[in-house]
Parts: sequence; structure tokens; C-alpha cells
Amino acid sequence: MLRLTDLQFDYPAPTGAVDGFRLAVPLLEVRGGESIAVIGPSGCGKTTLLRLAAGIITPRSGRVMIDETDLSTLGESARRNLRLARIGFVFQDFRLLEHLDVEENILLPFRLGGLRLDPAARDRASRLLERLGIAHLRRRSITRLSHGERQRTAICRALVTEPSMVLADEPTGNLDPANKRVILEALLDAAREKNAAVLAVTHDHDLLDAFDRVVDLGEGLQRTDGVGRVTEAPS
Repeated sequence: MLRLTDLQFDYPAPTGAVDGFRLAVPLLEVRGGESIAVIGPSGCGKTTLLRLAAGIITPRSGRVMIDETDLSTLGESARRNLRLARIGFVFQDFRLLEHLDVEENILLPFRLGGLRLDPAARDRASRLLERLGIAHLRRRSITRLSHGERQRTAICRALVTEPSMVLADEPTGNLDPANKRVILEALLDAAREKNAAVLAVTHDHDLLDAFDRVVDLGEGLQRTDGVGRVTEAPS
């Protein structure tokens, strides 16, 4: 479960600019097994929200709770270890290592986080590769993948540790229209099977009905007067 309470975060104004950027989140909660889509115009704070939720950046004030852990009580190293063990993150730019093949990239959280890379973990990686349709690419170099194949690899990596929280920044942004819904539903189904919470940024409003709820940041966060409009997903 993810709970954000009374968050305040500021980007300073560039030299010569009148205003900086301020993000304020009075309350946002994502329960285990629930999926929330985050929408809003460019620059409204969607990626910043994910980075705060993951502890990659820290708020000026407020709390970020992952299950029973308050990230504000952890140092940078402890937050990194928590991310590797309990948070799956699909980055918009993938963050894949080009000197590793597809399967090695998927299993990277185990090597970085000191988690046990046992046969069960390798089996999960194999099943995810099959589920997302890239099993035939497991030994292929990242440099030889299309953007869509890199996207699928990044999603597999986010799910392989069976995290309690999945954060995804445009998880279907590099997929063709025919595959967007298939891959998104595979991601959401895999998360629900492990009762993981999902918070995903998307610009694709045609996919919003796949989520349980939608958070529309809109102009609200930039005015620091709320978390924007929260609705049920369209039927």
C-alpha cells in the first residue's frame, strides 16, 4: 500500500524566471491490488509524483508510506534498498544496461539489491518473458531491441521481484496501438495476482478504463490547492 500525506515539493525557479515549480499532495492512497492512472498536461508533476513515491527524491515536508515504512525515516542507501526489494519502477527512458542481455536486465534488481537469485526468481523471469511476448529475445543484446521490446523488458524487470508497489511512467508509450492494451493488461494482471498497488502515468486516455481509478492532476498541483480531480475509471 502507498500513502502520500501532506507532501510539499519545490523545484527552484531557473535564473531569470518568475516562478519555480511546486507540487502539493494533501492525500493520495493506493491500496494493495488497486491500480490508479495519473493524467494531466505536461509539466503538472506526474513524473515528480512517481519519483517522490519511490523515494528517488524527497519532499520538503510530508510523508510517503510504503506499507508500514515511512520513507522520511530512511537514509538514501536504505531507500535504494527498499526500492529494489519492494518497488517495481518502469522508467519512461527504460534505464536498461546495454552491456547486458534481456534476461540479465530483467534479473538486475536481484544483483543490485542483494536479493536471492534462486531458481524461483529465474522461473518468474521466464514466465514474464512469455507473458509479454519476448521469450525469444531473452539472450538478445539491448542494443538490438526496438523501443517496444525495450518497453516490455522494462516492465518484466519491474515485476520480477514481486513488488508490493509498481510505479510506471508511460508504460505503453513506446508500443504500437495493437499492443498497448495487451501489454498494459498483462502488467495490471500480474500486479493484481500479487496484490501489488499500481500507480501509472499515462497520456493515453483510451486506456483509462483498464484502471480502477484515475487521478487528474490538471492545474491543481501547480496551484498547490489539492491533488486534482479523482474519479472512478470510465466504464
